[in-house]
Amino acid sequence: MGDEQLRANFWEKYPLEQLTTAEWEALCDGCGGCCLEKFLDDPDSPYEVEYTDVACKLLDCSTGYCSNYENRQQFVPECVSLTADKLPDMMWLPSNCAYKRIYLGEGLPDWHLLLTQDIELTQQGMREAGVGVAGRCISERQVSEEELEERIVRWIQA
Repeated sequence: MGDEQLRANFWEKYPLEQLTTAEWEALCDGCGGCCLEKFLDDPDSPYEVEYTDVACKLLDCSTGYCSNYENRQQFVPECVSLTADKLPDMMWLPSNCAYKRIYLGEGLPDWHLLLTQDIELTQQGMREAGVGVAGRCISERQVSEEELEERIVRWIQA
């Protein structure tokens, strides 16, 4: 990412396609929801998704962060690299996802780091809002493919 500066209130002033790499990355709230195994029953109904509590093998389930973000696609080729042009087809993202919210014109949740400028306040707000996979998921390394359907959770919604 480098030392690229973030423009003031960039998420309100610029379309997603015009964000710098640093600004794009700063939108991520780090909830980890996109790293969970999920069932997309009908591609034409992207909001109808069932999330499991089973996370990608690279996700640190205690922190909710990717353990190798920069090189993740080397180890998990199917990892989706979220870009502005892919977003319209990714409405299965969690309802708290800043990318999805900005795309839908909903703005950032009040606990988002870009608004609070305080990581502890943001983490507290996320906990209070029931957002994030940290401490609530297990690695795909611990679950068989057959067990996935038994691991569907309701604490994350599209």
